[in-house]
Amino acid sequence: MSVKKSQLFLVLGALVLFVLLYIAPKIAPNSVNDDKTVVNSTASNVNLNATIDVYVNLALKNLEPQKKQNFDKLVALKNYDSTVTFWDKQKRPDVASFYVEEIAKKQPTAQNWFKAGNRYYYAIQFSQDQTEVPILYQCAMRCFNNGLKLEPNNVDSKIMYASCFVEGTNQPMEGITLLKQIEKTDSNNVKLQMTFASFSQKSNQIDKAIYRYNKILQLDSNNISVYLYLADIYEQQSNTQKTIEVLGKYASKITDPTAKLEITKYIQQLKIK
Repeated sequence: MSVKKSQLFLVLGALVLFVLLYIAPKIAPNSVNDDKTVVNSTASNVNLNATIDVYVNLALKNLEPQKKQNFDKLVALKNYDSTVTFWDKQKRPDVASFYVEEIAKKQPTAQNWFKAGNRYYYAIQFSQDQTEVPILYQCAMRCFNNGLKLEPNNVDSKIMYASCFVEGTNQPMEGITLLKQIEKTDSNNVKLQMTFASFSQKSNQIDKAIYRYNKILQLDSNNISVYLYLADIYEQQSNTQKTIEVLGKYASKITDPTAKLEITKYIQQLKIK
């Protein structure tokens, strides 16, 4: 990573982290072709019956005695929302996701299943055990699949389900095909375009990524996260003029005075180099 790029992401810190965790799909470079060939997926065959029981039991075993007692009380009271909060506080989003799915089993609405799927998906980034990652993907897919049985036209969840296929299975073309089907009827879906743009950027299809990011801005000019991705691309290309341009547009959109000041300082640094 270049010095300038390091400075950029230090400046943007918390916002970049939010974007990466909650918007951008997670996929290894060189593994996805936006339009056709997809290779090198690392996960095993899809298993929609996969569970993380082993990891949950291990987490329970490692709890301090007082915390274990508190947790047992919550379980005895069947206070599932509080069990989710409990595990979030322990910084174990994977285990929290397990209990979100338990809620969905008790109250099997489409929204509860989708919530569980999203929780599993985002827990992947925090997993300290790489053997757990493919299981988390499969758990997420199971929850999205269950939700889509009840609400088959939920486009956002279809996109998430497809993303799990691309990122977490050895059948990524299944996911790409589903995304392409969605694009035929909903090409102006911002989440869909963001997904494609991120896949393109991380697989080094830079022209396609730029095209799709610019399309997102046409659809939603206030989607300021796009400027960060474009700045990253132009930074890597050593295109200082374009980096300054998109960061200037970003600075004009944000309202936080501290962030605006830091971006302005960084732009000035770029201008004198």
